[in-house]
Amino acid sequence: MTSTIALDGFDLLWGRLDSRSADQGACGAPVAPPPEADHWLVHTDGRRDPLPVRRWHGPPEPAITSIAARCSGPTIDLGCGPGRLTRALVQEGLVALGVDISAEAVRLTQGRGVVALRRDVFEPLPGEGRWAHALLVDGNIGIGGDPVRLLRRCGALIAADGTLVVEVEPPGAGLWQGQAYVLSGTCGEEARQGPTFRWARVGAEAVAGAAAAAGLRVVDTIRLGPRWFAELATA
Repeated sequence: MTSTIALDGFDLLWGRLDSRSADQGACGAPVAPPPEADHWLVHTDGRRDPLPVRRWHGPPEPAITSIAARCSGPTIDLGCGPGRLTRALVQEGLVALGVDISAEAVRLTQGRGVVALRRDVFEPLPGEGRWAHALLVDGNIGIGGDPVRLLRRCGALIAADGTLVVEVEPPGAGLWQGQAYVLSGTCGEEARQGPTFRWARVGAEAVAGAAAAAGLRVVDTIRLGPRWFAELATA
């Protein structure tokens, strides 16, 4: 399967499959999330992760603003979802582009008053080889189920002196590749299962190996509360 199928599995979270989902308000305001529901990413190895949908639809949280503040030039936000990180980058005074395969995610990002493009990360993108930074947060290292292929693709997007910032799992998670799906349910209603797609998890201790296989190297490890990030550069 391709990453297109993978990202389509998240459309349930952006409201496309629920006509009750609220529209964007004033330009740049937080995006109203779908109705109260529980959402999980279910992995075929038995792991079941709650998805912080309301956080994704809200204003940038401290970890996201910290990542945005580390950027110093044009930045591409891959798998931007409803656009809170893209918005944070613009608030830092940077040129920023959000990219997502979901038309609804792109619409919501644009509703924040920032630029977003509907595109698969593996398709041609603007400014290839010239971005100062590329970002993969909120588990987007899992896109396509092949971290090495994804990191190699991201490495082709950044300039020779650019960096890639990747959110990873806490130490001890290792490297996992397999299938996953989104499960969503509201109180009193039967849970809805999205399509199955290829996905991956990369722990903080495993990212160096994946990066090396993709022609990249780890230049910094960042811990922001319970969340871990790795900054990569060309090897």
